Amino acid sequence: MKYRLDNTECRVLGALIEKDLATPEYYPLTLNSLGAACNQKSNRDPVMSLDETTVRGTTQRLVAKHLARPQFVPGSRTEKYGHTLRGELSAAAAFSREELAIIAELLLRGAQTPGELRTHAGRMAPFDSLEAVMNTLRNLRERPDGPYVEEMPREPGKRETRFRHLFSGSEAQPTRTAPTAAAPPPQSDLEARVKALEERLARVEDVLDQLRGE
Repeated sequence: MKYRLDNTECRVLGALIEKDLATPEYYPLTLNSLGAACNQKSNRDPVMSLDETTVRGTTQRLVAKHLARPQFVPGSRTEKYGHTLRGELSAAAAFSREELAIIAELLLRGAQTPGELRTHAGRMAPFDSLEAVMNTLRNLRERPDGPYVEEMPREPGKRETRFRHLFSGSEAQPTRTAPTAAAPPPQSDLEARVKALEERLARVEDVLDQLRGE
């Protein structure tokens, strides 16, 4: 996997892919439309507030990395931009619609379970079953030019594992270590919360006693 994108580059690329699949009538995007897509409050995690200068600079970096390109639309005086993952550069770089939908979701919302991906990506590429989602994730992991996604360790108490994209590289996996003084076990935290509640209840009882006395 040759890409190492920062957070704003992931957001811009994800927004370009999403609008290509979900609202093709408005694609490619002007910088103004792209900024609005990046700053949406829905289907975004985290919510960002990118100004025009940031969007322009980020888009130019993606162009330099061959992940975006300017597109001139007949009758339009404003420069527009699109992504290149449909295979404009070469057939070998082409992704399927399902793969693009998964990539867009992971870029825009972060790590998700297969069930979440099926729900969220359905507006861009319907998946008939969880198996279809898993097959797409498998394809993204096994592509010769990849991998583009990886499965994360299962979180304690969770039944499903989550997947994340690798356009920003692979972060070191967390390791389990014994509790230390700097990181007390969960029970210590629970005891502290109980003690705080007991103290708060005692203060409430003191106020009630004072009111009764008056």
